[in-house]
Amino acid sequence: MNQEEKGKLQALRDKGLRTIVITEDWCGDALLNNPILMKVAEEANMEVRFLLRDQNLELMDQYLTNGTSRAIPIFIFIDQEGNEAGVWGPRAPQMQEMVDKGRSEIPDKEAPDFQEKQMAMYKGLMSSYLTEETIWRAVSASIINTLSK
Repeated sequence: MNQEEKGKLQALRDKGLRTIVITEDWCGDALLNNPILMKVAEEANMEVRFLLRDQNLELMDQYLTNGTSRAIPIFIFIDQEGNEAGVWGPRAPQMQEMVDKGRSEIPDKEAPDFQEKQMAMYKGLMSSYLTEETIWRAVSASIINTLSK
C-alpha cells in the first residue's frame, strides 16, 4: 500500500464504515482478497464481519456476479446509517483478466486433458496469489478505489 492509498484510507477513518464479507474458506479468491481487505480495514478503522455464503444464500443472491453467479468473496461496505456505501468483488479487474486469459488457454471441456489443464491453471493462479506482490497491490488499489467513490 503506497502513501497515497494510506492517505485515502486515513480520510475514511472517521466515517465509521463497516464491511460485511460474504465468503467461504475453500475459495481461492477469498484466500487472496480477504487478508488484503483486513489490511485495508485496519488502515481505515473499519469493522469487518464475515458471513459464509452457503449459510446466507438470501443475502448472497442480492450480490450475484453477472446476475447469475454466486462468486465470492463479496465485500459490502456500509456507512454509519446502515446504507450501502459500495460493493466490491469477487475479483479485482486485473485478476479477472488473468483468470479469463488462463481459461481461454484451456481446451474444450470435452477434451481428454481438460481437467488436467484446468487444475494446472488454478494451481498457477494460487501460486501467483501467494507470491506476487503486484497482484496484492492491484487488489488493494481496487478495493480502495471502491471505498473512495
